[in-house]
Amino acid sequence: MLIPRLAAALAALLIAPLTALAGPEGAARIEVLRGWRTSEGTHMAALHISLAEGWKTYWRAPGEAGIPPVFNWSGSTNLASVRVHWPSPHVFHQNGMTSIGYTRDLVLPIELTPSRPGAPIALQGALEFGICETICVPVTAKVAAELPPGRTGPDARIRGALAQRPLSAVEAGAGTVTCALSPTKDGLSVRAEVDLPDMGGNETAVIETGDPALWVSEASVDRQGGRLAATAEILPAGRGPVAVDRSALRLTVIGASGAVDLRGCG
Repeated sequence: MLIPRLAAALAALLIAPLTALAGPEGAARIEVLRGWRTSEGTHMAALHISLAEGWKTYWRAPGEAGIPPVFNWSGSTNLASVRVHWPSPHVFHQNGMTSIGYTRDLVLPIELTPSRPGAPIALQGALEFGICETICVPVTAKVAAELPPGRTGPDARIRGALAQRPLSAVEAGAGTVTCALSPTKDGLSVRAEVDLPDMGGNETAVIETGDPALWVSEASVDRQGGRLAATAEILPAGRGPVAVDRSALRLTVIGASGAVDLRGCG
């Protein structure tokens, strides 16, 4: 009886998510929430980042004072693609600078598409992200988990994080985003305008191009009634001309009542 019990214990250990500590004195604790296989054949899991009191971490577009997160899943097996579902972030203002992110517990849903739908996914992640208290610190961590193909019950923590995603254009009652691009000394100026109900408080707008070779400045926001305009500068990471795919432009507006995610512009 002892050998089967040891074998079962070893198997449980091998499939258990790996928990990592990161930052000064373990200011961040990261684990994989194993989640479930969806009816579409993807696997909905999550990264659970627990932060010590007073610490925060950053959204995918963290602002000029933040550190952008980088996730590398290349060590995984049976993994074709990964989609991250970011919950609506918060905007922080400190010492005249702005950053965007999360405090305390962050459950970050990751939707995984297996190469072979009926087989388990062996998830291996190398994470680079920033955490901040009075100073900001870049940290690295590794996580691992075996994600079985069987249908398991949905995790309430992941469900809750998915429910906190930004609203779509339809959900927010937004109109079509229009963009005006004009050349600047070093790149392009972009002005995005949209009919959008007020999100409350001091609204923050973030413009993303979807191109890692381009850098986008912090956007200025101008609201006139039900119409919002966001203006930013787009610069190349190196030398050369700037080319922008309008269909890939992404405008996120963050306010006191939440956030809205608008894709593409005319």
